[in-house]
Amino acid sequence: MSASLSVPQRLRPDPRTLLRGLLLAGLAVLALLPVLNRLPPDAALYVSDFTVSVSGKWICYAILALAIDLAWGYAGILSLGHGAFFALGGYAIGMHLMRLIGPRGVYGHPVLPDFMVFLGWTELPWYWWGFSSFPFAFTMALVVPGLLAGLVGYLAFRSRITGVYLSIITQAMTYALMLAFFRNDMGFGGNNGFTDFKELLGLRLNTAEARAALFYAALLALAGALLLCRHVTRSKLGRVLVAVRDAESRVRFLGYDTVRVKLSVFVLSAMLAGLAGALYTPLVGIINPGEFSPGNSIEAVVWVAVGGRGTLVGALVGAFSVNAIKTWLTSFAPDLWLFVLGGLFVAVTLFLPRGLVGLLHKGEGK
Repeated sequence: MSASLSVPQRLRPDPRTLLRGLLLAGLAVLALLPVLNRLPPDAALYVSDFTVSVSGKWICYAILALAIDLAWGYAGILSLGHGAFFALGGYAIGMHLMRLIGPRGVYGHPVLPDFMVFLGWTELPWYWWGFSSFPFAFTMALVVPGLLAGLVGYLAFRSRITGVYLSIITQAMTYALMLAFFRNDMGFGGNNGFTDFKELLGLRLNTAEARAALFYAALLALAGALLLCRHVTRSKLGRVLVAVRDAESRVRFLGYDTVRVKLSVFVLSAMLAGLAGALYTPLVGIINPGEFSPGNSIEAVVWVAVGGRGTLVGALVGAFSVNAIKTWLTSFAPDLWLFVLGGLFVAVTLFLPRGLVGLLHKGEGK
């Protein structure tokens, strides 16, 4: 009797194995999209330019969701300011792209970005120096969000600011940056931001080849970010992060420097968000101060909550599923989206505290 009952138990699929299989299948499907886009439009498996473009945008959002999950799901740092780190990374690459537009100067680069000429600027501001180089711009896309997170995090964690107070501080930071970037005299294009990009690394943008190259770059970055986060969460640091999340005072009494632990993961999370923004700008073709909107940061937190925080796969599931619903719904009823988003967050909080991924575990450990 006992032997017959134990067979179904052994045959029950492991949720972790199932999640890994679904993840690999999803990445494989994504990798095929640019290939299917090159088929004739009347082919059964043809994928439109819009589908490739919007899927590339979702990949960038998935990297942002991973960044938030690393800080919130594993360290308990609920940041409502990751949209700022995302936007700063996007602006860094946007500055490089804008340096490639306009009449060429002595060294082969435009003397001034076109919007500065329109506004009557006569010389390039010092903080634009070096952005004619792609390696420099890409480095700044990671370093600037990391430095900002390091400053804000150090001041907050050293003062033992946690919970809703930390969330308010990060949200205020995002709102302040949004107001600053809206100003024309800041030298970042004002409310129009940066757009009308022409080329990147010698590749003409707005072509099928460029879309495919940017798409695969984002997909590789997503795979790398996932592996990095998996390494961090499975290391000793990851175990300490979970302990800090669940009982920070006890971890502190055990002799751990919780400020340094939280600061390290917060800076890493911000740099991943900057990476997502750096990939997003050339894919979408525009970056403006609207990306700093506090609402964007809140929406990104909802992705993680819906997918399942504290599970890296859950962050990806939430980012793709919620944005798919958003794209579908806003195509015919855009006014309903915010109500659906709010209702989705409330429903998940009440009925699925472990998110969509939690449905597969059925009471088992993560």
